[in-house]
Amino acid sequence: MFFMFASPSVSTFLCTFVLNMGKHSKDKSPELQEKIAILPDCPGVYMYYDDSGTVIYVGKAKNLKRRVSSYFNRTHDVLRTNMLVRAIADMSYIVVPTEQDALNLENSMIKEYKPRYNVLLKDDKSYPWICVTKELYPRVFLTRNRTRDNSKYFGPYTEAGAARAVLELIHELYPVRQCRVPITPESLTRGKGRLCLEYHLKRCPGCCVDGRITPEEYGAYIERIKQILRGETGELMAYLRGEMERLAGELRFEEAQELKQKYQLVERYRAKSVIVSQTLDQIDVFGVDDDGGNEVYINYMHVRRGAVARSLTLRYKRSLDESVPQLLGYAMDEVRVRFGLTYDEVVIPVEPDAGFPGVTFTIPQRGDKAKLLDVSTRNARQSKIDALKHLERLDPEKRAERTLERIKADFRLSELPRHIECFDNSNIQGTNPVASCVVFRDAKPSKKDYRHFNIKTVVGPDDFASMKEVLTRRYTRLLAEAPDDLPQLVVVDGGKGQLSAAVEAFDEIGIRGKVALVGIAKRLEEIYFPGDSVPLYIDKNSESLRVVQHLRDEAHRFGITFHRDKRSKGQIVSELSKIRGVGPTTEQELLRHFKSVKRISQATVDALAEVVGPAKARIIRDHFTQKKTEIPSEK
Repeated sequence: MFFMFASPSVSTFLCTFVLNMGKHSKDKSPELQEKIAILPDCPGVYMYYDDSGTVIYVGKAKNLKRRVSSYFNRTHDVLRTNMLVRAIADMSYIVVPTEQDALNLENSMIKEYKPRYNVLLKDDKSYPWICVTKELYPRVFLTRNRTRDNSKYFGPYTEAGAARAVLELIHELYPVRQCRVPITPESLTRGKGRLCLEYHLKRCPGCCVDGRITPEEYGAYIERIKQILRGETGELMAYLRGEMERLAGELRFEEAQELKQKYQLVERYRAKSVIVSQTLDQIDVFGVDDDGGNEVYINYMHVRRGAVARSLTLRYKRSLDESVPQLLGYAMDEVRVRFGLTYDEVVIPVEPDAGFPGVTFTIPQRGDKAKLLDVSTRNARQSKIDALKHLERLDPEKRAERTLERIKADFRLSELPRHIECFDNSNIQGTNPVASCVVFRDAKPSKKDYRHFNIKTVVGPDDFASMKEVLTRRYTRLLAEAPDDLPQLVVVDGGKGQLSAAVEAFDEIGIRGKVALVGIAKRLEEIYFPGDSVPLYIDKNSESLRVVQHLRDEAHRFGITFHRDKRSKGQIVSELSKIRGVGPTTEQELLRHFKSVKRISQATVDALAEVVGPAKARIIRDHFTQKKTEIPSEK
C-alpha cells in the first residue's frame, strides 16, 4: 500500500481554489444580480449562459426566485456545481403555469441545447410517450423514442407508472392488438393469418384474420383511445368509478382499491404538457400584455420540437395612442429583421395591422396553440412586472408616481391621489357594529393613520346609515383639526347603496366637490361613481385596481379584527357583570387567575375562594349553577 502526501504549496493552492469557488454572488455583474433579485415566485425554466452567450445549463423550478438564488448564496458541496456558478455570466427564464410543464420543457430544451453542465436527459432516453401507429390496424404502445413515421405520440408522461396505468386501462377498455405482425390488405386476402392467445383471452379482436373485425370498426376503437390520450378522459373516469362502486358493492375491496389507485393516477397525469406537443413542430408565437397604459409588452417565442429555441420580450411606448394590432406589426417586423426569419405560421391574439404575404395567422380559442399563446402572454406580463420591480428598486418614488398617475387616469381625478382613504363596516346581525378607516399615502399603507369607529347612532344592521355616520364623524373632525389633510380620493367598500350614503354625508359636510368618491363592489370588482349607474370595470392586471383591492382588503381585515376583539370583550364583560357583588376589580382578578370565563364557570367554591374570598366565591358559584338549570334540556 502506498501513501502520497501533497506538498504545502499544492495544499495551499487547493484550499485557495475551493475558498474562491464560494465567492459567487460578489463576483457577478450588477446586471445579473439585479435579474436574480427580481425573479418571480412561480414555476419556470431557467437558462445559464457563459461569457460567449452559450447555454451551459438548463434547469426547472417550482419557485424560480428561490431555486436560482440558491446557486449564488452559498458554496456548494459538489465541485461541479461551484464550477457552474463560477462560469455563469448571464441568465434568462421562461415562466409556465405548472411544475409539470417546467419539467417537460426542461427535458425538451436540454435535448435542443445539450448544455455542458447538464448530466441527466442528454442521451436519447426521455420521458415515455404513448404511440398510436399509422397502420391498417394501429397498435398502441409505450415508447421513449419518437420517430418521424406519421404515428401519433401522446405525452410526455413524467412518471412511467402513470403511462403504464393509462395504457393498461386502455387495453382493458378496448381490445386493440399488441403484436408487431404487419397486417395489410394483401396479407388478409391471402388468409394465412392465425388467431393467437391474445384473441382467445379476448384482448385482441383478431385483426390478422379477415372478417373478424373491419378496419372501420377497429378505427372507432382507435378514435376513442385518442380522445382519452388527448385528455378527454371523462368516459374512462366514469368507467373506473363505476367499476370501483360495483366491486365495493360486491365486497371485493382489494380489487376496488387497485382500481382506485389507477383512477387517481389517470386523474393526476391525464393532461399532457402545455409546452411540449408533437403537433407543434415549428411555430412562432407572439403574446401581448396591454393594460391600456402608455407601455405595451410583446413576447416572442419560437418553438422547435417542443423546445423554446428563442424567447424575446419587446417593450413599446405609445406616442400616438397606437393600437395593439399596429404594435404587433412593428414587433413582428423587428423580430424578422433581428433574427433573419421567414414566418410560416404565427400564433397571435389579434391579427397585426401590417402585411406579411404568405404567413398563416392563427388566433386560437382552445387547444395546444391557445395554451402556448397563454404561456407567451404570461412571459410578456412577467417582463412588465420585472421592469416595474427594477424601476422600484432604482427609484421607489418614481414607481409611486407612476402608480398614482395610473389611478388618476382610471378614476378620472383632477389631481394625484397621494392621500387615499377606504371605509368598511362590520357587524353580525346588528350586534357590535363597528367601522374601519385605512389610509394610503403615495399608494402605500400608512398604518399610523388607521382608525376604528364604534357605531353610536344607528340601531340594527343598517350598513348605509352606518357608513353615513362614520364618514360624517371622520371628515367633520378632519375639517376642524386638519383641513389641509383631506384625502384626494375616498373609497367605500360596497355598491350603489353605500356610495349613496357616502354622497349624502359629503353633501351635508360640504366636501362633495373637494374630495373624489367611489365605491367598489365585491362580486366583480365593479367601480361605481356618484350619479353614474353604469359601473367601471378596470383591467384585472391594472396597478390602480391592485391598489384599490389592497385598500379594500386592508379595511376589511382591520375592521374584522376590531369587531372580533370587541365581541370577545363584550361577551366576557356581559357575563361577569351580571353577577351581583362582582365589580371590575374582581373581574380582573378572576380573569388573571383563571384566564377565561369558561374556567371560572367550572371552578369549585374552594378554588374561587382562594382568589376572591369565600363569600364572593359562593355568589359566583350559585350564579353559574343557576344559569345551567335555566337552560332547557334537549329531548
